[in-house]
Amino acid sequence: MKIEYNNLFTHFILTTLHRLTIIPEENRERIEKFITGVVKNYNCKLYAIYANLEHVHFLISRSSNISEEYIASIIADSSVKFINKHKLVKGHFDWQSIASAFSISKSNVDCVCK
Repeated sequence: MKIEYNNLFTHFILTTLHRLTIIPEENRERIEKFITGVVKNYNCKLYAIYANLEHVHFLISRSSNISEEYIASIIADSSVKFINKHKLVKGHFDWQSIASAFSISKSNVDCVCK
């Protein structure tokens, strides 16, 4: 059976390699904006994002033809290239090879976005 519409909400967490506290406050917003653009380019919708010193949280809705693993990999790989290219951290930047993804309900999305 073909499903024409669904709204799959996922809360992702990407953590810096070795949980190093290396994302500087002055570059946090630039990293968030970059990730926002990547999410939009893959026809997903971003509801919330926050980067701190050692990890980033973002809440998106995605289409059923994009898996959590695929979109997390795209965001992780492209943001690593962006951060290193623009030298947004001291030294080489990388995320841990494992991320977290949590599905959440629409009612919880509404609470987060108010």
